[in-house]
Amino acid sequence: MLTNERTAAAIIFANMHDSSIASLTKLRTFASVPFGGRYRMIDFPLSNCVNAKIVDVGLITKANYQSLMEHVGNGAEWDLSRKMGGLKIIPPYGNKNFGIYHGKLEALGAALDFMSKNPCKYILLSDCQLVANIDYNAIISKHKKSGADATVLYKTSFLENDQAKKSIILNFDENDRLKEVMLNPDISGEFNYSLNVFIFERDFLKELVIESISKGEYSLDKNFLQSKCKEYNIKGVKYNGYVKSICSMKNYYEANMELLDPSVREELFNKNRPIYTKVRDEAPVKYGLHADIKNSFIADGCIIDGHVENSVIFRGCRVLENASVKNSILMQRTTVKNGSNLQYVITDKMVEISKNKTLTSTSSYPTYIAKNTTV
Repeated sequence: MLTNERTAAAIIFANMHDSSIASLTKLRTFASVPFGGRYRMIDFPLSNCVNAKIVDVGLITKANYQSLMEHVGNGAEWDLSRKMGGLKIIPPYGNKNFGIYHGKLEALGAALDFMSKNPCKYILLSDCQLVANIDYNAIISKHKKSGADATVLYKTSFLENDQAKKSIILNFDENDRLKEVMLNPDISGEFNYSLNVFIFERDFLKELVIESISKGEYSLDKNFLQSKCKEYNIKGVKYNGYVKSICSMKNYYEANMELLDPSVREELFNKNRPIYTKVRDEAPVKYGLHADIKNSFIADGCIIDGHVENSVIFRGCRVLENASVKNSILMQRTTVKNGSNLQYVITDKMVEISKNKTLTSTSSYPTYIAKNTTV
């Protein structure tokens, strides 16, 4: 197996897709959005890195990143607390020449020192919008063999119009070389769409960033991928595994609900490539005498006395006697009191649903209740 320790580094963008799920990112970055009962979105790219022996990781932040820093800490949970390499937070205004960025090329300007000060030949770029367990080793290996200037990871599937309008559509020739790029097109159908995972040689990427900034160019997608696909040799690598790209509250809801499928859990939480997260010493779930649980994902520290069906329940939640929760997502420390009924609801952290309340919506438009709210 290819070993990338100290030969490949990674740069992860924490905020790039905040506007797509604005309700959840009002007080946090996309990277720190809770997922799947006990995880955060940052856990997936970080775990993919360490499983590929990538131990030089820069995390570019922009705003509302306090909870993200509390979650990742010094990177110890991902074995990234190291004297050589490890996890580095790259905040805005960390360099006097770079402040709040508008696109990835501009954001990478603040990461020039990070790229220059480590010995890694290759740089992997990733966003935080993917729920996926990806073998980065395989992508880096294909990039090295191809001799490409850049490699982009993509998926082929049917996209509804609202998904396509938030996607980057890619067309390749018979040699997997990129020949055409459509940004956020108003179409629907089966397409190749970018997963926002790229591989570059470090020196090439540094030159690209410096040149682009000098020309006032800030978008990696528009000013490099689209406008220079004929100038440079940009190759594509197709990803065939499970992936969910979060681009709306509907996608977020669907991604959590798909965890209830055993085949999805088996692929996503691969024993050979674990998904790591911050460990919390919570007691096991306590089920009361009247608890009735069906097809649900329930994290540790919960107390369940009522009915829970087809739902994802985060750590420390309470569903009291005669309460019913169906097809819903309850984030950390949510309490549903006696006699209340929830269907197709997403509660943020520390929400309280008072006695005898009924909240009902649909899977297409689940009701969202903000953090620290009492209903």
